[in-house]
Amino acid sequence: MTSIITGDIINSKETLPQAWLATLKLALNNFGNNPKQWEIYRGDSFQLEVPIQNALKAAFLIKAAIKQHKNLDVRLAIGIGEKTFSTPKITESNGSAFVNSGECFETLKKTTLAIKSPYKSFDDQINIMLELAQLTTNYWTSTSANLVKTALEHPQLNQKALAKKLNKTQGNISQGLKRAGYDELSKLLDYYKNEIQALC
Repeated sequence: MTSIITGDIINSKETLPQAWLATLKLALNNFGNNPKQWEIYRGDSFQLEVPIQNALKAAFLIKAAIKQHKNLDVRLAIGIGEKTFSTPKITESNGSAFVNSGECFETLKKTTLAIKSPYKSFDDQINIMLELAQLTTNYWTSTSANLVKTALEHPQLNQKALAKKLNKTQGNISQGLKRAGYDELSKLLDYYKNEIQALC
């Protein structure tokens, strides 16, 4: 079992690609190499393969990275399933994980993040939670997004260390994480990980 994230940049046409392309590549590089694990295609679309337990964290990290740029956001569909055909390019590989990701992506209308797996009751529950999470994450400012991205990339850092890294006061970091809903996001990521481990 694996997970495939299919995504595209919202409002990409209104911003020069050089503004966000490097940011996207850096975010995707956290999870593997191009083009085996990730690939950008059609200008502003991309596909990424990550181990199932890291899929949701990867999605939020990519979202935080892109939302550092004003007026930009990202649509992300996580498909969980099998990879039955592997090639050197992720966009040419296949299996139920790819199918689930593609089908899930087609349904992203009012929501910008959803999951489709072989487990319907899990999907129903987690997707309600993701919709609630987006009431906060869709409105991250570029400052909040940068803070969340740094915290997700360096889970070992406490607030004091984050403050030093970002050249801010610990009070700023504490308030910023609170505003960004970081504690709740961490709980959601833990819940997802525990549920997925139990299912798979």
